[in-house]
Formats: sequence, C-alpha cells, structure tokens
Amino acid sequence: MLKYEIETFCERVIIKFANSAKLDELKKYIGKRAYVIVLKKQPAG
Repeated sequence: MLKYEIETFCERVIIKFANSAKLDELKKYIGKRAYVIVLKKQPAG
C-alpha cells in the first residue's frame, strides 16, 4: 500500500544516454520523487 498521494501516472520509454539510460519527463516534475517499474516483457495489445 502506498503512503503517498499520486499526482500523475504516465508511460515513458527509457532511452540510451551515453553509457547509461534516462527517462524524459516534464520540467514541472524536477525535484519530485518518482518510481519506475521496468517490465520483463511488453504486454500484448
């Protein structure tokens, strides 16, 4: 159970960034805490 109120939910693709990876998100979310869920397999549909 989450202890925090969710402000928004969105789907993004993680992209290559030098020797690492990054997730592009809106500027208004800079400094906010975020959780990323990585799926083993892309769902059908």
